[in-house]
Amino acid sequence: MEAVGFSHVALTINHWGKSKPFWERLLTTLGAAKVIDVVGAPHRRADGHMMMYASNTFAMTVWEAFSEFRDNEFQLYNVGLHHLAFAAPTEAAVDALYDKLVSEGVTILDPPKHYPYFKNYYAVYFTDPDGIKLEYVFVQT
Repeated sequence: MEAVGFSHVALTINHWGKSKPFWERLLTTLGAAKVIDVVGAPHRRADGHMMMYASNTFAMTVWEAFSEFRDNEFQLYNVGLHHLAFAAPTEAAVDALYDKLVSEGVTILDPPKHYPYFKNYYAVYFTDPDGIKLEYVFVQT
């Protein structure tokens, strides 16, 4: 028995009004289409928001945090998610997304450059409005 990849990634965000437009722009830019955008079920709260985007290569759901957890903040190196990396088709795509993020005022953690993780690993690191660390990376094998 083996896993052939990830089915989807699900993130919980605090500030729906601020974060939803960010995620809509990012996921659309990365080639995904919205397939679900609801208030209520499948969220466990009747007033909870949830949306799902899917492409031929990935799917992602974004969930609104329960109201009692909205004071919590993402903390890098805390238990749980460290960061989420999206695969880029080329180095030029990494550069193009970087330019778009900068023009939109997104917080850039590290601009595009080569990293020593693999033979050719070229990535940009940035955050969503809740401070979740994100990456767009091209790896040439």
